[in-house]
Amino acid sequence: MLSGNRNFEGRINPDVKMNYLASPPLVIAYALAGSMDVDLNNDPLGQDADGNDVFLRDIWPSPQEVQRVIDHAVSAEQFGRSYEDVFAGTEQWQNLPTPTGDTFEWDAESTYVRRPPYFEGMPAEPAPVEDISGARTLAVLGDSVTTDHISPASARSRPTAPRASTSASTAWTAATSTPTARAAGTTRS
Repeated sequence: MLSGNRNFEGRINPDVKMNYLASPPLVIAYALAGSMDVDLNNDPLGQDADGNDVFLRDIWPSPQEVQRVIDHAVSAEQFGRSYEDVFAGTEQWQNLPTPTGDTFEWDAESTYVRRPPYFEGMPAEPAPVEDISGARTLAVLGDSVTTDHISPASARSRPTAPRASTSASTAWTAATSTPTARAAGTTRS
């Protein structure tokens, strides 16, 4: 169970195959219940000191309670103090060379960030949308494959680290070897 902006296999830990995304209060509710196999609307999260069942509805704050806490604990001055020098940075930060100009200066020698080729010759005003014809599938991927999994910048566990000799066929086989991909008939033999 995590409260974050992305949810996929291995997000919490490479060895954890199933993750659930929820708001911070729900993460705590499931932790109190001690299981994901609980109906938070009808099952108790636990018992109080007297042995009475305690439900999520008993501890979930009302909008008015939340607003009272915000009014008491949050002020504009906090943000002013925290962010007044947000762009100043350290001396090391201030001494970094910074490019000038209105657009990003692409480094042709970069092995990480390169100018996308579709920007070449792109007009300021886009052309009208047209039907796509003659296109071919680049890849059909199984469940739980995200850009984090296929990006050269993402972490990979040692057994699945790509080798210089990894072929497109190997990548295809790995990406379509999930149970869902096999059931959908997208596997390659």
